This record gives sequence, C-alpha cells and structure tokens, in this order.
Amino acid sequence: MRGAGDLYNGLINGARNMIGIGIATAAAGIIVGTVTLTGVGLVLTEFVEIVSGGNLMVMLLMVAVICLILGLGLPTTANYIVVSTLMAPVVVELGAQNGLLVPLIAVHLFVFYFGLMADATPPVGLAAYAAAGIARCDPIAAGAQAFLYSIRTAILPFMFIFNTQLLMIGVDSWWIFFLTVSSAVLANLMFAAATQGWFLTRNRAWEGMALLLITFSLFRPGFWMDMLHAPYERVPASELARVVEEAPDNASLRVFIEGISIEGKNVAKGVLLPLGPQGTLQQRLNHAGVMIISFGDQVSVASVRFGSQAAKLGVEQGLDFAYLELPAARPRDEWMLIPPLLLLGLVAWLQLRSRALQPSITT
Repeated sequence: MRGAGDLYNGLINGARNMIGIGIATAAAGIIVGTVTLTGVGLVLTEFVEIVSGGNLMVMLLMVAVICLILGLGLPTTANYIVVSTLMAPVVVELGAQNGLLVPLIAVHLFVFYFGLMADATPPVGLAAYAAAGIARCDPIAAGAQAFLYSIRTAILPFMFIFNTQLLMIGVDSWWIFFLTVSSAVLANLMFAAATQGWFLTRNRAWEGMALLLITFSLFRPGFWMDMLHAPYERVPASELARVVEEAPDNASLRVFIEGISIEGKNVAKGVLLPLGPQGTLQQRLNHAGVMIISFGDQVSVASVRFGSQAAKLGVEQGLDFAYLELPAARPRDEWMLIPPLLLLGLVAWLQLRSRALQPSITT
C-alpha cells in the first residue's frame, strides 16, 4: 500500500511539474506555427544570406545574434523549439551552399547555446534577474556583468561547427578521445587566461595574442592541416556505387547536388547523407530516404521519402548528383597540436622567468 501511495503521489507531482512545460511548449508551438504559415523562416534565410554575402563567419555571427534575441524571456524547452525550428535550417541551408557540411546535432547545439545565453543577456536576462534578487543588486548591472563573463565562452559553439570531434563525432579510438578531450580542456583554460589577462603572471600584449592563437589551434587543429593538404578529394558521381558499398557502417556520404528545385530555383549545395549499416547501394541510400536512377555517368534523384533525413536536408526529386567528396589520405589533424603546445611551453617559460625576476614583496 505504501508503494501504491508513493506511485500515486509521484504521478500527481509529475503532472504538476509538466504544467509549466506544457504551457511553454504550447506557446512555442504558436510561434512556430505562425512562422510556418507566414513564411518568416524563408525570409530569415534570405535576409541572413543577403547580409552575410556568403561569408560563413558573418552568417554564423548573425545567427548567433538572432538566437540571442529569439531566446529572450523563453524557458529552456520553448527556447530550443523556437531556435531549432527557425535558425537551425538557416545554418544548414547556407552552410551547404558554401561547402560547410556538418551534422545536424552540431547545428542544433550551436543555436541552442546562444538561445540559452539570452538568460544572462540584458535587458530581459531572466537568470540575471534571479541572481540580482539573491545578491540584492541592480538586475541590469548584474545582467551586463553576467553577459561579459558568459560571452567568453561563445567560442565553444563555433568549435562545435568547425571541429565535430568535440561532440565525439569521428572519434575512433581511445587515444583520439584522450587527445580531443585534453586539448579542449587546455584550450578553454588558455582562452580564460588570455581574456582575463593573467596566465602564470600578468600577460603582456603579445602573450595574450599567443594564448588566443594557442586556443584556436587546440580547438581546431584541422585549420592548419587544411592549409597544407586538402581535406577531401573529389570523386565523380558515376563512382557512387563503389564509394557507398566500400563505406564503413553508419558513415556519412558527402554529396554535392545541383539542378532546379520544385520552386524553380537553381540549387547547388552539399549534403551529408547517413548510410546506415553495410549493404547494397540502394539499401544504404534508403536509410537516408533517397532513391536514385542512373543514365550513364549521370546520377539523379528519383524520389525522396517524406520526413527522411534527405528531405530535411533539402534533397528533392529531379536533382542530380554532381560529385562526391571522400576524405583525402593525409596525416591526422592531431599532429598540428604539437606547434601550439610548443608555443605554450615558451610562453609559460617566459612568464615563469619574468615572475622570478620580479622583486619580492616583504612585510
């Protein structure tokens, strides 16, 4: 009987706790429905595309600012629903047009991160108001100070986009896992040291710049490797069957498609199609929701399953596979962690030497 009573009380408490989430989700659903019916989502995509001019960094910065605005005053659940519905497709679509192909989880974490930062951003800043009530201080001042502290972490969601290993994507061994985690932790520490102006002692100007360079290099070692060797090699679409059948289980296929969409617009972009387990060409493409038809060297999309991953990525019937991209045979990106670690050692040695030469304060 006691267990039945606990179960009854648990169900009651669960229902009460779900009231707030249900209201927030309903309100977010109204916003999403309004955006869908009015076409504001398409306007946002076109607006960001026109203003950014195809520049990826400008596009990501604009999306971050818009997510900050959209997240003002929203609870966590509603926040995620709104930003993922409105801004995640913008990053996916514009990134695909400019060769930036990233998993959807990275895009969703990017927009969700900046949506949550609105809780500490004036003038709304719900978390800042709560903290100000506890500290008995001005909420606007608390929000401004909280924003200055939290904006230093804004580099992290950008790394989700440019280095998906931070999300454990593509980590195929314990050694790479250790390097990824340790380099990310060290990069966060160096970023804090650079922005706060203090490492082992007060930073000089060039030391702060060096620490920022170290932070970037540890977070994204592939940037420097890409300068030495192209990360991908282009393969004609006629070799699709060979590439798909040789791909490992649950791999992603980098496909660049082109043609005219249903709306009559010219399409030229890349997509990441999940292939699922080993199998024949059509079996693995079915996992992504795509059926193809071949005419000699030309490969076209015959149909796309409704609600599939391919449909979400904008693959449409009648579009052609222009070419594929395969990872190039080159040294691993982790080799590029060595130069920033050497530079970090130099900065640490110089700061230790400078601290040792400073006159001691005696009382």
